[in-house]
Parts: sequence; structure tokens; C-alpha cells
Amino acid sequence: MATTISKLPGNNIRLDYLDAVRSFALILGVIFHSSLSFIPVFIGWAVMDISTSGIVSIFMMIIHSFRMELFFLIAGLFSHMKFHKHGVQALLKSRLVRIILPFIIGWFLLKPLIISCWIMGAESMRGDVNILNGLWAGFISLAELPQDLFTGTHLWFLYYLLIISFSVILLRILIGLHKPLYSKLTHWGDSTIFWLSNSPMANFVIVIPSAACLWFMDHWGVDTPDKSLIPDIPVSLLYGTFFLFGWLLNRHSSLMEKFAALTWHKLIIGLIAIVMSTVLSSFQMKFGHAYYLYAKAGFVLSYAVMMWSLVSITIGVCQRLFSRSNSSVRYIADSSYWLYLIHLPIVVWLQIAFAELALHWLLKLVSISAITIFISILLYDAIIRSTFIGAALNGKRKPRCIFKFNKEYLGKQYDH
Repeated sequence: MATTISKLPGNNIRLDYLDAVRSFALILGVIFHSSLSFIPVFIGWAVMDISTSGIVSIFMMIIHSFRMELFFLIAGLFSHMKFHKHGVQALLKSRLVRIILPFIIGWFLLKPLIISCWIMGAESMRGDVNILNGLWAGFISLAELPQDLFTGTHLWFLYYLLIISFSVILLRILIGLHKPLYSKLTHWGDSTIFWLSNSPMANFVIVIPSAACLWFMDHWGVDTPDKSLIPDIPVSLLYGTFFLFGWLLNRHSSLMEKFAALTWHKLIIGLIAIVMSTVLSSFQMKFGHAYYLYAKAGFVLSYAVMMWSLVSITIGVCQRLFSRSNSSVRYIADSSYWLYLIHLPIVVWLQIAFAELALHWLLKLVSISAITIFISILLYDAIIRSTFIGAALNGKRKPRCIFKFNKEYLGKQYDH
């Protein structure tokens, strides 16, 4: 009964739009972090701009509600695709190269830079920035190891992706060892999936567990578990649900078509959920309010609906826009992983540079996001794409597109 996406006709088309979805989720992360200096209330971010707006807080709440969930869903889908086509060993090797190595190496390279960002950001808000001292203090912080090892960076999502991936793979292996159990669970799973594909109650079945996870978060919305290596249970269950859902989407093409379908009622429900989440979020700090618990219950439910709606709508829009192979989209998809890994120090440095400029916050936000993406892509093309690092991040080395070197022309110049 299970039909994998990899077996469907025109699989290359599906991979193109799914790559676009993954890229969009990661680029949203760049925009999210670029927005943090424009919130009108200081939240402990590295720097606070002189131009702020409450609109930014609403915008950030919306994009934060689904960007990582979207990423984990696509990660689950591609993981099952790898498992189905190449087996468990190839999948485990892929997780080692594409998750563990970037997480460990990236942490040691980025942690000092991020600490230096906070040092320079604090100095900038006092009116003076010493770049060299900030960088030196950031790298000196490595001497405090093993204190805070592998925590305190934006790479926490790789740690959770690793835990969830290995948990799902181990569960799949254990179930597969017992054939009668595997057959029963497969039959039950297929029946459940097809019921979800066609039942109007499916949305409630999906939303309620997510809302339950949100209820036990420390804050209203999705927590960022970057302070400890002890897995946060509500966060793990939430992202694990999306990963597993993506795994099942790859097994059943009919569910993907149903899930990503763009309909008016889905758009309207998503819009209502956004409005309700925005309105109810104002109760977050009103602990003594008589209806505080009711407001929180309404918020987590509307937030969960917003989350699933935006994930579904994003996939559906990408399916419509990128139904044909596009070299530019594939290039952005290839660079997006690197872009997200490297972006945070660049974002904060630019936020510090822009903080005191007498410009509108929207112009600054667009400029910081665009410059960060531009610099990251230039670095990707120059030193990553055609090297062993590019092979680790993308599966294989690929030729440069921006910094092309014509060997024949260079040879003639040398001979001449």
C-alpha cells in the first residue's frame, strides 16, 4: 500500500520543490535572527537598534511558529527517501557526515565568534566598540571548556535532528526485526495515514498533540533549547512529530498531495489562527489575569493551527512555483545549509554596524538580511561548493558558478 515519492514519475520535479521548501525554511532563519535587534523590548539579544517596531514582534512570532517545524518535516521526508533507496547504513553515514561533523566543527568555529558578537554588541550600546578585543575575548572563552560545551549557539537544531533521526532509525530497525509486528504496524500505519488523508477530523488529530507540547513549553510559542545538552521533552516531541510526519509523507504520495493542497478554507483557517495567536499573545505576561489559563489554552491551540497551516501552505506554494527544474533554485538549495550554519555572526556584526544609523527599521532589516545572504553565498561559491566541505554538506562537490576559473584561458596567459 505504501507508495514512496522516490518511485513516482517525475521525481526530479518533486525534489526541486522540496529543495526549495528546505531552502526557504533555512533562509527564514536568517531573516528571523536579523529581526531580533528591532524588537521594542530588550530581550537579551546582542544589540538593540534605535529604530524598533511592535510589528517586528508579530512578524517574528509568525515565522518562528513554523520555520523549524518545516525544516524537520522535510528532513524526515528526505531521511526516509535515503533509507528506502540506499538502506540504513547509507542513511547513518549520511547523518554522520551531514549532521555530526558540521555540528562539532561548526560549534568550535562559531562559538567564539558568537561570544565576541555579544561583547561587541554590549559595547556598542555603551557607545564604543573594540573589534579586536571582542574577537580576542571570544576565542579566549574556549579556555573555559568543557563548561558549556556544544551549547549556546544556533546549531542546537542539528543536535535535536541527530537525536530524532537516530531514534526513528533505531525504532524502524527494531520493528523490522520482528516481521509479524512489522506487518501489523505497517497495516495499522497505512490505514491511519489513508484515514488522515480523507477525514475532515484529520486536522484536529494533527493539531491537538502539537498544542499539548506547546502547553508545556517555558514560554508561549516554541522554546529555543540552546542552553543544555539534556533534550527538552516538549521540544523533542514537537519536532519529532514533524520529522515522523515527513517520514510518512515520503511513504504515501496521496498524503503529500492532500497535505500540500492549496484551498480557500485552509488559507482562511490559517489567517484566523494568525490573528487569534497575535491577539492572545498579549496575555503572556498577565499572570494574574482571571482568564490567564483560558487565554493560554486558546493561544496554544491557535498557534498549533497556525503552525501546521503555514507548513502546509508553504509546501503547496513551493509545489506550484517550482514545479519545473530551475538551476537557480537548486543552487540556492545547495548553498542554504552552509548559509544557515555561518550566518549568525555576520547578522550580529551587521546589526551592530546599523544600530545607530538614522534609518527606518524595515530598511535596516532588509539590508542586513540581504547582505548576510549575499556574503554567505559568495563564501559558499568561493571556498565551499567545489571543496570537500561542499561534498560533506551537499553530498558531492559541485562546480563554482560565481567564481568560475577558465583553466584553458589561465593556461594560455601563463604560457604567454
